[in-house]
Amino acid sequence: MKQSRFSGLLFYSMVFLLVSCSGGGTEKKASTDSTATDTTAAVVTPKVTTVTTPQNMLVVTHKVANYAKWKASYDAHDSVRLAYGMHSYVIGRGLKDSNMVLVAVKVDDTAKAKAFAKDPGLKKAMQKGGVTGTPTMTLTTMVFQDTATISTDLRARTTYMVKDWSAWQIAFEAGKQERLDNGIATRAYGHNLDNDKKIVLVTAITDTAKAFAYYKSDAIKKRRVEGGVIGEPERFLYRVVQRY
Repeated sequence: MKQSRFSGLLFYSMVFLLVSCSGGGTEKKASTDSTATDTTAAVVTPKVTTVTTPQNMLVVTHKVANYAKWKASYDAHDSVRLAYGMHSYVIGRGLKDSNMVLVAVKVDDTAKAKAFAKDPGLKKAMQKGGVTGTPTMTLTTMVFQDTATISTDLRARTTYMVKDWSAWQIAFEAGKQERLDNGIATRAYGHNLDNDKKIVLVTAITDTAKAFAYYKSDAIKKRRVEGGVIGEPERFLYRVVQRY
């Protein structure tokens, strides 16, 4: 009889222990699941700052007697520019002579832009603004622009002739890292509206010492030969003083 009671107690004790262990395991698993976190990282799409859609522009360079007087006259003539489908884009002042002014406007219609350049009203407006000498006007098709914000406002506008546009573009793109290493960052380039062998290049100068040394180096001369550049480039250094 005692043997039977002892066996029964032992059986129930083992059952109790098994149930207790099973319950503890379930509770632990539930606790682990409840504290699980989502480690999926948010995907951030980098901002694209380069523009490769061709953009026609009219670029004008001239000297003024007084910049403030000229600027007031330029602003007053804005409605006329808009009537011809042109939109102010950038104004720069020469690095060596701050009264040398560069103006770039975006063009909607090249035929209207050509008519604007011949408009007698433009000549009168320039005279009123104190423009001296003969202005230089160039209609350009920019095929590349970099709109990223950078710390320097110093620019170089370089123009030259090449043997072939496509060959020049390939060689120019191949020299990108070399230019960056020498303090020069490409901001825009293109060609004359009516002649793609007349190159127009705008660069930012991020390190003047390196850039000016590079302009005189054999490395850049080699790049010009590879790109089929004809003659010596013409370079105008200026600071951007207004963006629209």
